[in-house]
Amino acid sequence: MTSGQNPTLPSVLGGPAVILVQPQMGENIGACARAMLNCGLTDLRLVRPRDGWPNEKATANASGADLVIDNARVYETTAEAVADLEVVFATTARGRDMIQRFVTPRIAAEEMRARHAAGHRVGVMFGPERTGLVNDDLTYAQTLITVPLNPAFASLNLAQAVLLIGYEWFQTGDLPPERFLHTGATRPATKAELVNYFEHLEGALDRTGFFTSPAKRPSMVRTLRNALERMEMTEQEVRTFHGVIAALTGKRKGAP
Repeated sequence: MTSGQNPTLPSVLGGPAVILVQPQMGENIGACARAMLNCGLTDLRLVRPRDGWPNEKATANASGADLVIDNARVYETTAEAVADLEVVFATTARGRDMIQRFVTPRIAAEEMRARHAAGHRVGVMFGPERTGLVNDDLTYAQTLITVPLNPAFASLNLAQAVLLIGYEWFQTGDLPPERFLHTGATRPATKAELVNYFEHLEGALDRTGFFTSPAKRPSMVRTLRNALERMEMTEQEVRTFHGVIAALTGKRKGAP
C-alpha cells in the first residue's frame, strides 16, 4: 500500500484516550500510535512502559504519527492514567471470574461516541502484550470489550487490538458514504440524457434488424436499459456512446 499520508486533506481528530498499561516494546507502542492516528485518535497514555520513554523504536515504528508520539503522557499507575476520565472501557480476550458487562467493539464504539458527544471524557484500556490486563486494572472500567473471533485462536497483537477498536470508533462518526461514484470533471448523466441515449441505441438496433421478434422487443429493451442503468454512466460517457453508435451505423462524419 502507499503511505496514505496527504497533509493537504483535513484531519478528523478527537475521541477517547487510549491507555496502554505496561506495554513491553517500543515498536508496539509506535504501531499503536500509527493505528490511532489512522482513526483520528491522538490521546495516548502509557502506564510504566517497560523500555522507557521517549523511545526511538516507537517513533520509527509510528511511521509519521508524530502527533500521537510527541504528545504521549506517561503515568506510574493505571489509576493516575484514568483519573480524569469519566467513562472507561477495557479490552480483554479472556473470560473473567468477576461480574462484568461485556460488549463487542461495535457496541462499545457506539456507546463511546454517545458519551463523548455528551461531553464525557472517555478512555479505552489495553493490557500488556503477553498477559493482557489484570483484574485490578479492570476495576477501573465500567464495561469490558471482547472481540468475537475464532474461539480456538482469538489472540490479537496490541496494535491490531487498538486498530480494531479505533476503526469501529471512526465508523460511528460523520463519514462519507461507503459507496460513491467519482466522476472527475464530468457529472452523472441525467435521466433525460440516458433516455435520449437509450432511444438512439434502440433506433439503431431497429434499423440493423437486431429485434427479430416484435413480441419480444419490449422485454429486450427493458433488459438493455436495466443493464445500462447499472453502469451509472456519466454525461461524458453518454456522449461517447452516442459517438460509438454513430460510428457503427456509418452516420459519423467521415465514416464510409
